[in-house]
Amino acid sequence: MPVTYSSYLKLDELLSLQQPLSDGPEHDETLFIIIHQVYELWFKEMLHELDYLKALLGKRDTPRALATLKRVLTILKVAVAQIDVLETMTPLEFLSFRERLESGSGFQSFQFRELEFLLGLKTKAALDRYPAGSEHRRRLERRMGEPTVWDAFLRFLAAAGHPVPRELLERDVASPVAESAALQQVLIEIYRRDPMVSTLCERLVDLDEGLQEWRYRHVKMVQRTIGARIGTGGSEGAAYLMTTLNRPVFPDLWAIRTDLGHAR
Repeated sequence: MPVTYSSYLKLDELLSLQQPLSDGPEHDETLFIIIHQVYELWFKEMLHELDYLKALLGKRDTPRALATLKRVLTILKVAVAQIDVLETMTPLEFLSFRERLESGSGFQSFQFRELEFLLGLKTKAALDRYPAGSEHRRRLERRMGEPTVWDAFLRFLAAAGHPVPRELLERDVASPVAESAALQQVLIEIYRRDPMVSTLCERLVDLDEGLQEWRYRHVKMVQRTIGARIGTGGSEGAAYLMTTLNRPVFPDLWAIRTDLGHAR
């Protein structure tokens, strides 16, 4: 049987996955389901691209690394824009089916946790939200033990001859990325003397900023929809999301901003 548009994209299966639980069903539940399913697809693609980025950094393929970062940044812009669609749903329209979500919550998105781990925001407490031995827990445990995008970037810098502190190259990759004053001096010199690598640094800053922008729009959407209520699944809702704002994944690239303009 020849491959068709429908068979290649598995459209019959895909279009059967939107199954509202509310009575009727409520009109806006279909939108809610589709938006979040699309988010999970974009999370899958970003994981795919960031794993590829790590491989490209390992090969010191700077042009393709830059192109891959551009793709991820474009996906993030689309993800942020999707919130505009979700905000066409009023608070009362969401409340019409919210109770049907029961314990379900975006807080439980294992792919978003994978993204955080891959970028360096690793916390062992995050593992406890998933049952021991479950596939989702195993995926996160694997990510916990893998080098992050930042670790791949540091090895890229070292391979290019930049004096990255040895303790950073040998750090425990299961721990969160922390600031390093010594590395910041290396990065400042890169900005002053290595235009290609400094461009790569700026794309990583763009990635960090894009993630923070998504968090900000997400928390405002939650505040707009449910106010200060407890989130679905018993999460703290907007109160918890507020604690995630302004938490950079690449803190050294932000810390050097003050010193970059100082004369030597």
